[in-house]
Amino acid sequence: MTGTARKPQTGDVLRLTRAASVQFMRPITVRVIRILDWPTYDGWLWLDGYELAASGDAVACRSLFVMPAGLIWQDSPPVVRKTSRRPVVRTPVRVG
Repeated sequence: MTGTARKPQTGDVLRLTRAASVQFMRPITVRVIRILDWPTYDGWLWLDGYELAASGDAVACRSLFVMPAGLIWQDSPPVVRKTSRRPVVRTPVRVG
């Protein structure tokens, strides 16, 4: 790897834009699962991560080919909005 780009670690939340790879025409947010030790070009790396929705929920598991110099670290993971739930009223059901 060339340069002094910071290397991602398991658990990091990253914003991926075109600076990380041309495949990200639409920026995405991912949580890193692992860095893969696959052969690649100098200055690039493979990583596995969960693509995150705006709510912070994982929506897809992806293997991504990125340039570490173009990664944007998020200060904190997206806020998960908690919903209030009402208990379900259970009534007896006649069988037979």
